[in-house]
Amino acid sequence: MKAMVLNEICDLSKNKHPLQLKDLPKPVPGEKELLIKVSACGVCHTELDEIEGRTPPSKFPMVLGHQVVGRVEEAGPGAGRHETGDRVGVAWIFSACGHCDFCRQEEENVCESFKATGRDAFGGYAEYMTVLEDFAYNIPDIFSDSQAAPLLCAGAIGYRSLRLTNIKDGQNLGLTGFGASAHLVLKMVNYKHSDVKVFVFARSERERDFARELGAVWAGNTEDKPPEKLDGIIDTTPVWKPVVEALNHLKPGGRLVINAIRKEDKDKDYLLKLNYHEHLWMEKEVKSVANVARKDVSEFIQLAAQIPILPEIEEYPLESANKALLELKERKIRGAKVLMIG
Repeated sequence: MKAMVLNEICDLSKNKHPLQLKDLPKPVPGEKELLIKVSACGVCHTELDEIEGRTPPSKFPMVLGHQVVGRVEEAGPGAGRHETGDRVGVAWIFSACGHCDFCRQEEENVCESFKATGRDAFGGYAEYMTVLEDFAYNIPDIFSDSQAAPLLCAGAIGYRSLRLTNIKDGQNLGLTGFGASAHLVLKMVNYKHSDVKVFVFARSERERDFARELGAVWAGNTEDKPPEKLDGIIDTTPVWKPVVEALNHLKPGGRLVINAIRKEDKDKDYLLKLNYHEHLWMEKEVKSVANVARKDVSEFIQLAAQIPILPEIEEYPLESANKALLELKERKIRGAKVLMIG
């Protein structure tokens, strides 16, 4: 099978082609596993973190990609939840232990044995992959393959982030960064909380215009002051400046939810601007989002079909994975980027 393969950690400012197109053996499904013929795979900022070593793959070579859509081609021994030909998706959560306290409470996202698709096991930047049947999700017919792909991470993690803000009707929500996840959060808010006002902070005018198109009441730059204080903010950026600035925009008792696997160090000095009285006092909260649980993925897919949420997407062939990743790194974004494979 053809796959785009990462062989080592590298600096994307120096190496513009971190992934190599290679022929790999077609995988064979094991006990309770599915063999999936991949048709589409979303491109996520977490892949940049893997390539540049902030959350490095557990082994090399590695096939990245954790927003995978495809058809079941074969079921391994003992697998019976999905039929051959079923269209399924695979998300960032590849597996968990299944018996710890967190797993028993459906919070596998913080299980010590959590394994990530495309980091700890081969992912979807390939023509085929295998996954345990319990970690594959049926995809509703309303979505095309490319529309479904970003729902599996950008959508699911956005769904979890929105829930963690504890936002209520009539309150103000802020979004810092406006890429794949944030634009889906705005669509969710429009449906679930129509009287919640959304304020967007983004570096590029293109992203700010896009936010207004989707219904944001205000959009400004990272350091701009919004016309009103905010009850909750979701940060989806890879850097620290938006975190400090967001805390300054919260109301007393407001909560900042940081939706990122890792943060880059390039502007870490900005944390020195943190002033306790201005940024943290008055019972403000900071909460991180760690991965996703299976419940997040399955619930969000059903919600997205009900609304329906149809993501804005840009499609690329598998061989152009490096181009898509570099555009993501350079913030050339409108919605979500998706590799078309099958």
